[in-house]
Amino acid sequence: MVFDLLAAAADARLPFALEIFERTASTPRVQQVVQLSLAPAFLLSGIGAVMNVIMSRMIWIAQRIDKIEDKMEEQRTSRQARELGWLMRRRKLAQGAIMFSTASAVMISAVIMMLFISAYIVAQIGTVIAALWVLTMALLVIGLGFFLLETRLAAIGAQAPKD
Repeated sequence: MVFDLLAAAADARLPFALEIFERTASTPRVQQVVQLSLAPAFLLSGIGAVMNVIMSRMIWIAQRIDKIEDKMEEQRTSRQARELGWLMRRRKLAQGAIMFSTASAVMISAVIMMLFISAYIVAQIGTVIAALWVLTMALLVIGLGFFLLETRLAAIGAQAPKD
């Protein structure tokens, strides 16, 4: 992509800045790229909404851990220790969900960027864009899987061991 622009500048037919301007001046091309980037942009918005929910749960978990640890300084009970372990597992799952969701948001941003770049270069990068899209979906599915496990663990609760 950069090499295309540099090669065009080396031809000396047009100054480098004019070459860039000429390639990006097409309004229909810009409209087409904007239309193509709408679906990934909406997906990015959805990922952000899911991350907001996960972060809210993570904040609650962190506050609850702090509260239990403060109580445990005074007196340690088996119920508190059990709940602390349960919360720690939930926190790890929520952290995994945040990590993979953030990675998917970064990848979908890269997809949008590559869509714009692909409209102005000679090289065909459709395969790269498709691979980034598949990677985005894989990261998102893994992140949602972590979130599913965290919500399942939350629904079960910190259960006492069965005798």
